[in-house]
Amino acid sequence: MQNPYMPSPVTIEQIDIENDLKDIKTFRLKFEREEDSRRFNYKPGQFAELSLFGFGESPIGIASSPTEEGYLLFSIKKTGTVTSELHNSEQGRKMGIRGPFGNSFPWDRMKGKNIVIVSGGFAFTTLRSAIIYMMDARNRGDYKNITAVYGARSPGEFLYKKELKKWQQSEDIDLTLTIDRQAEEEWDGSVGLVPSVLKDVSPSAENSIALVCGPPVMIHFTVPVLLELGFRKEDIILSLENRMKCGIGKCGRCNIGHKYVCVDGPVFTFSELEKLQTE
Repeated sequence: MQNPYMPSPVTIEQIDIENDLKDIKTFRLKFEREEDSRRFNYKPGQFAELSLFGFGESPIGIASSPTEEGYLLFSIKKTGTVTSELHNSEQGRKMGIRGPFGNSFPWDRMKGKNIVIVSGGFAFTTLRSAIIYMMDARNRGDYKNITAVYGARSPGEFLYKKELKKWQQSEDIDLTLTIDRQAEEEWDGSVGLVPSVLKDVSPSAENSIALVCGPPVMIHFTVPVLLELGFRKEDIILSLENRMKCGIGKCGRCNIGHKYVCVDGPVFTFSELEKLQTE
């Protein structure tokens, strides 16, 4: 049995700058040992602990899909010691990874359903994983209509711009992009905060499940819109990945009441979260 505290060695294969502020980069990682790659079985919605020797480790949601074989993707915002050092890294650097940790989106329950994806800003990472997974030819038939609403402060702050453009032209997904306020640069998409644009899009709640990831304030105002549209509380799926700490429920820093987010989550239904403390 693998030691859960022991990271597996990986190499940075590629680094892409995602936004105009250049504080979000996507790192493509490859396992150095084939047995570690085979052991790392994950589903969209899970996260991993990334470590830099001498600097520490940080929990990061997995942005790649298990259908993208041979590598892992992590989109990382520059916020602290570990993430800042990662942003200073170059291709070829060695680092460590532990995981995968947490539960995933409820994929078995989502089969045969319409899927509504709602996200804002940097939190789109694990939802990118979900979209890639569902749109893969091997999985697309398991899910009905896919509707996505994704917001950012400005056009330059959207992640995965090439993929967004491709999805806007695809018949397999109905994607609406929105920015908070009209930009100075040319923009022909929606303008407005995610909850209000979601209300305008008005996806049907019939036979549907909603996946919501975003800043707390966005989630706070998005859930009432989904309820107003007729979504049941158990069909609104939220991620608390921003509360991740050690990943295995030992440090006790992610708990909300009797729940350990890194063990019982980070994915919860809204009905589950209602029963927890308001924090």
